[in-house]
Amino acid sequence: MRAIVLKIDGNVNQLNYTELPLPQLKECEVLVQTKAIGINPIDLKTKNEKGIYLMLQEENPLILGWELSGVVTQSRSEKFAEGDEVFGLVNFPGHGKTYAEYVACPAAHLAIKPSNPSHFEAAATSLAALTAYQSLVHLGGLKSGQKILIHAASGGVGHFAVQIAKHLGAFVVGTSSEKNREFVLGLGADKHLDYKTNALDKEHKDYDMVLDMVGGNTIDRSIPLIKKEGVLISIPSGKNDAVTDKASKNGIKGLKFTVKSDEDDIKVIADYLQQGILKPHISKIIEFDAMEEAHAQIASGHTVGKVIVRL
Repeated sequence: MRAIVLKIDGNVNQLNYTELPLPQLKECEVLVQTKAIGINPIDLKTKNEKGIYLMLQEENPLILGWELSGVVTQSRSEKFAEGDEVFGLVNFPGHGKTYAEYVACPAAHLAIKPSNPSHFEAAATSLAALTAYQSLVHLGGLKSGQKILIHAASGGVGHFAVQIAKHLGAFVVGTSSEKNREFVLGLGADKHLDYKTNALDKEHKDYDMVLDMVGGNTIDRSIPLIKKEGVLISIPSGKNDAVTDKASKNGIKGLKFTVKSDEDDIKVIADYLQQGILKPHISKIIEFDAMEEAHAQIASGHTVGKVIVRL
């Protein structure tokens, strides 16, 4: 099978196409023929020896990728049979190996793909949607009637977070550039703020929760807007190290978050897709032979929704 292997050679980190044997299945795993892969910022961070690279550096071959949708071709699990269409977040945080034509996946990390989304849409709705769901529901405990500020609301995690927060009954304010204002409002946000202006600094101190996908200075700008005992959840690793201390000094909770593969949660995401509660936005579909182009698009920092690679 074709796969993309990460090669670290001095100052050059390369994605090399190669041929590898089909993965051998362990008990409770299924072999998935990949139809679509979701590309995320963690892919680039790990490629550049950050992210979760330290966990994976001894892997040989080291294959990036965690988000996929495809068809089961072999099964050693009672959960899925050959021919089932599935999607999910594979082995995160760990060695997902989805940059390949076939992937050995723990059955517990997958769900049946609903009939209405395409493989592209399903692949887009794994890591990012789970990040939004787990951070808002499990970590933050977002409730109906609460007010939440979602930074980078037009991005991969952000555009799912807006939809999930609205489904939960929250009043949602989303930040993005002005050019994405209508997109953010179209997701269901009650209000839009242009992060390039001082609109954020004029907001009242009445937010129950802030979900931050930016880190750094955005944390500092957000803290004054949160009620006492409110919650600031920051996602980007390496840019949120001080969030706990900064928040506690202001009487609020500052929490860092990393998504995890979870059987029950991916089933919830599948149900949200089936019901139309979640509608992924795909900004670009790129061929497997052009993975570097997909990485360059994510590196631009201006992707609306998700970038998907087609196999």
